[in-house]
Amino acid sequence: MSSMRILAAGTAVALVAAASAAHAQQKTVVEFWHGLPQPLGGQLEQLVQDFNKSQDKVQVNPTFKGSYPETMQAAIAAFRAGNAPHIVQMFEVGTATMMAAGPAIKPVYKLLEETGTALDPSAYLPAVRGYYSTADGKMMALPFNSSTAVMFYNKDAFQKAGLDPNAPPQTWPALVDAARKLKAAGIACPYTTSWPTWVQFEQFSAIHDLPLATQENGFKGLNAELKINSPLHVKHLQTLIDMHKEGLFKYAGRDTAADALFPSGECAMQTASSGLRLRISREAKFAWAAAMLPYWPEAAGAPKNGVIGGAAFWVMTSPKRTADEYKAVAEFFRHLAQPSVDAKWHMDTGYLPVTFQGFEQAKAAGFYEKNPGADVPYQQITRSAVTVNSRGFRLGNLPEIRNIIQEEMEKAFQGQQSAQQALDAAVQRGNAVLRTFERANRG
Repeated sequence: MSSMRILAAGTAVALVAAASAAHAQQKTVVEFWHGLPQPLGGQLEQLVQDFNKSQDKVQVNPTFKGSYPETMQAAIAAFRAGNAPHIVQMFEVGTATMMAAGPAIKPVYKLLEETGTALDPSAYLPAVRGYYSTADGKMMALPFNSSTAVMFYNKDAFQKAGLDPNAPPQTWPALVDAARKLKAAGIACPYTTSWPTWVQFEQFSAIHDLPLATQENGFKGLNAELKINSPLHVKHLQTLIDMHKEGLFKYAGRDTAADALFPSGECAMQTASSGLRLRISREAKFAWAAAMLPYWPEAAGAPKNGVIGGAAFWVMTSPKRTADEYKAVAEFFRHLAQPSVDAKWHMDTGYLPVTFQGFEQAKAAGFYEKNPGADVPYQQITRSAVTVNSRGFRLGNLPEIRNIIQEEMEKAFQGQQSAQQALDAAVQRGNAVLRTFERANRG
């Protein structure tokens, strides 16, 4: 019997040792939900696979969950069910909603502290870092795919109109003048814009150092109120209305509805996301270039830096989440923050480099020499110190507010109201949305 006991004990020890070895070899799994469709989604998933292959302790599983709003709803539902993903990619206008989610998220600055992970927030561009940070500078999410808005212009059309193809308009009066010359030269659509609210109000406010809303654009509290009916905002919208009547500006619709108009050659100038560059380079049959957004010269201190679009990675909590899982998330974030990864993503996709060193690596690789103007978004977003008006927005239900502004703009373009009436109405309706968000998230 004693020999049997010894054998059994030996077997038990061997089984425990084998189990321990197997456990040691198991990877910590991280579920990552994103909202990037193809082809960008495929490039993001390849980046994740590159990380998985680079080490043997963490396995990140990327899953496309639909558009950003759909991804947000899926993540909220999963949290309520107790099985939220470890990481969710959220668009920049969802920042206030994510920050108001309380225990559903683990702020990145806390993740880094708790896991002892070395990741320097100051490596990120201030305009990028600031958008996803608290009012006192603590980083809530990991910046990743960021874009900004720029102006693209048709150099061949400029030449035809007697304009200098190497001197795009830097101010709005100069843009109006160029548009008139383009029209006189037979160009049916001198100017259009994608993302009307993002470009003509959010970017516009930042560049002119004007508040989009009170409470430092919502950073200091939920009781923010819109300020987009200021004299310069009204003047700007009235200018667009007048250009529309004169045939100098084509309003093509909301969000990305206008994106095809510049690459096709229909419109000679277009303000749009810097991410449109890839499509233009593939489709345009004419000489073109990128330039910074125009500004009104009478605005004191203008132009300031632009603001970002795009998305960041948020860490979600779950009742059964372990310290090892958070450590794995932090290790993945540390990998993404490397300048080489940032530079590659920027060069492959057209998104901004979000770190200073990412830009320097792309520059050292000769990327901007081979792609003239590809550095314009970076130069625009870093051209000034970030102010309280140019670091971003923290407004609840901002996508709904964007739609309200677009509705009122459209009525004005149709001749139903003036710029002042449109923006007064947008402020009144938008503030009602903000008060609803405040009531739902107070305390």
